[in-house]
Amino acid sequence: MEQSTEQLDEIESITLNHYNNNAEAFWNGTKDHDVTQNYEAFLAPFPKDKILDILDLGCGPGRDVSYFQSLGHRPVGLDGSEVFCNMARRYTQCQILQQKFLSLELPSHAFDGIFANASLFHVPRHELPRVLDDLHTALRPSGILFLSNPRGNDEGWSGQRYGHYMQFDSSKLFLQEAGFEVINYYYRPLGKPINEQPWLAIVACSAPI
Repeated sequence: MEQSTEQLDEIESITLNHYNNNAEAFWNGTKDHDVTQNYEAFLAPFPKDKILDILDLGCGPGRDVSYFQSLGHRPVGLDGSEVFCNMARRYTQCQILQQKFLSLELPSHAFDGIFANASLFHVPRHELPRVLDDLHTALRPSGILFLSNPRGNDEGWSGQRYGHYMQFDSSKLFLQEAGFEVINYYYRPLGKPINEQPWLAIVACSAPI
C-alpha cells in the first residue's frame, strides 16, 4: 500500500531515531563483522589499479568508509542519522553527507560505485523506484551498485525500524526498471544451507559492461 507524505515522514523519523538512540550499541555490534565477501564482490568489476569515487549509502559509523579509504579510494559516506554521521566523520575524516534516503540530493555522474550494505531495505516499496533512479543518476556510465539486504516477502515494522524485504526476483525487477543490469548475486552467510542464509547480496551495473 502506498504511504502518504506524513506516513513516509513518520517511517523515516522513527527508524532514524532508533539508530540515533542506539548508535554506540550498533557500532559495537557491527564494527567487527566480516563483510569481506561483500567488499570483494563490489570491487570485482573494476580495474584493479583504478582509484574509485565510492558512495557508501547508509554508512553508519563509518566502518566501510574506513575500509575503502584504506585501499586508496575516495569514499564519501551518507546516512540519515545525525549521530552516525558525526561518528563517521570522527572515525574516517572523510566527507559524510547527512541525507535521508527519500530526499537524496546527489550530484549526477559523480561516483564509480555505490555500496549499499544493509541499508536500502529501509526504503518502502512504492518509494524504491525513485530512490534507485536517484542512485542510477549519481553513477557514472557502467557504474556499480552493490546492495545487501535481509530477504523475505514482507514490508512493515520490526520494532522501531521499518523494512521492505524482497527475494531475488523482485529485487531484480526493481533494478531493471531503474536501468540496472544484475551481474552477480549470492546469499549470506557463506557456506550455510539456503534456509540459514537470510541475506541477499546483489551486484548491478548501470549499463552493460
